[in-house]
Amino acid sequence: MKLGIISYSFERESFEKVKAQGLDFVEFCVNCDQENRFQEFYDKSEGIRRDLDELGLSTGSVGRWGGDKINPDGSVHQEELHADQTLIQAAAKLGCPVYVTGCNYAEGLSLYENYSAAIGYFQALIDFAKPYGIKIATYNCRWNNYVHSDPAWEVIHGHLPELYIKYDPSHCRYAMGADYLSEMKKWGKRFAHVHIKGSLIIDGERFDDPPAGLDDTNWGAFMAALYASDYAGHLSIEPHSAIWKEGELGDAGVSYTIEMMRKLMFR
Repeated sequence: MKLGIISYSFERESFEKVKAQGLDFVEFCVNCDQENRFQEFYDKSEGIRRDLDELGLSTGSVGRWGGDKINPDGSVHQEELHADQTLIQAAAKLGCPVYVTGCNYAEGLSLYENYSAAIGYFQALIDFAKPYGIKIATYNCRWNNYVHSDPAWEVIHGHLPELYIKYDPSHCRYAMGADYLSEMKKWGKRFAHVHIKGSLIIDGERFDDPPAGLDDTNWGAFMAALYASDYAGHLSIEPHSAIWKEGELGDAGVSYTIEMMRKLMFR
């Protein structure tokens, strides 16, 4: 396994900080709320690759969260497909092994029609990415995405054996009553990328997303489940709390998580 961190910046200065933290890779999230950011990322991808190569870093994954993939009538949202395809091409330039995305639920359609539309969309991305050697993975975040757990995984991933999962235990934990270790037991062999993000539940409610290791996720059991699934991919730290995200406290939190995770990474 390799340990890295998400970067929303495309600048060398940010990568130099990642290198100084002793991490192995950078993950890029180019989301739907950043207009035309996907094209900027593609245009800068060769320069990004050059900077990362010079620093001895790699790209762990590229992803896009939140976009409408399916129109209300069940047709493909062509602008969003173009964004995904552009980012897959950028990922290829970066030597990145995984592209992460999701799929919205179209309220005017039946459940069957939604499943069919999502299967068609993901199959198109799989076919597009295959010549580049890139895996397509769905994120288990709930942001405009219903392909985050069973039964959607059973239907969609069950039908598409080449569709993988980007897993983050916090999303499962905040879906009250869900069991992240149970999901890992069932689906761990389909994981292609993993987020390391803390989650803290107090009085039965989401309280904060502190650094992993300062939360109440059982990270030892989490890693044991990954090892049991023969997972050998990337572990990507995601600073997410407004309290811990930036400044001196944010840096201290990331350092704490790095130290904890290194102790749990035996191979």
